[in-house]
Amino acid sequence: MGRQGTGSRHGAGTGGRAGRTTGRATDRRGTTGRAEGMPAVPARARGGARRAGLRLVTAVALLALAGCGSDQAASVAPKGWGTLETPSVSVAHPPAFKEQGEAERSRFNAAAATLTEDGRAVGTITVQLGFTEADSAEEAAIGAEAGIALGSTPKGQKEITVAGPEGRREARRIDFEFTRGPDRVRGVLVAGLDTARKAYAVRVDAVKGRLGDDDLKKIVESVEVR
Repeated sequence: MGRQGTGSRHGAGTGGRAGRTTGRATDRRGTTGRAEGMPAVPARARGGARRAGLRLVTAVALLALAGCGSDQAASVAPKGWGTLETPSVSVAHPPAFKEQGEAERSRFNAAAATLTEDGRAVGTITVQLGFTEADSAEEAAIGAEAGIALGSTPKGQKEITVAGPEGRREARRIDFEFTRGPDRVRGVLVAGLDTARKAYAVRVDAVKGRLGDDDLKKIVESVEVR
């Protein structure tokens, strides 16, 4: 086997002409040579660069899919549930809750639904709008707390997010309990600002044992700001 090289005296170059070599030559290690004056790039280095690029593209795609999935899941009402619609916010309710008409509900409520048992209300979901001047979700929550009856027992407040037209929006959740007649009632408030920066509050009251934790969670997660 003849020796490879550029300008060999024995005319080993491509094309049979002495002192001239065209094209590329490959050595025993699989490294592709280039014309004189241009450094060779090992195949291993090129492969590593390609793998790094693929990993970056994959990571970006997964992040995009994850973000889309979370927003879509949060704004979808459970199958078979109804929805209270207002200009600022909507919230889903279990099918056993019946929406009140304008003549039935309090004038302070933009929307309401009631769960009745033996002719009496054992659960309510209400939406109030513009009940206070607020510049933040925290201030909206403070205004909403004013509607909680004296003697109620606070169970905590925490920051949450709710669905919105341009992604997740900050809100506050307030948990409390109070006594009404012979019943102990569990209450939850979700308060914040809509896209026009007007205060809203979604309130859920239910006699203990009448609304399961799973349904309560679904109600809170269905809140969507407009």
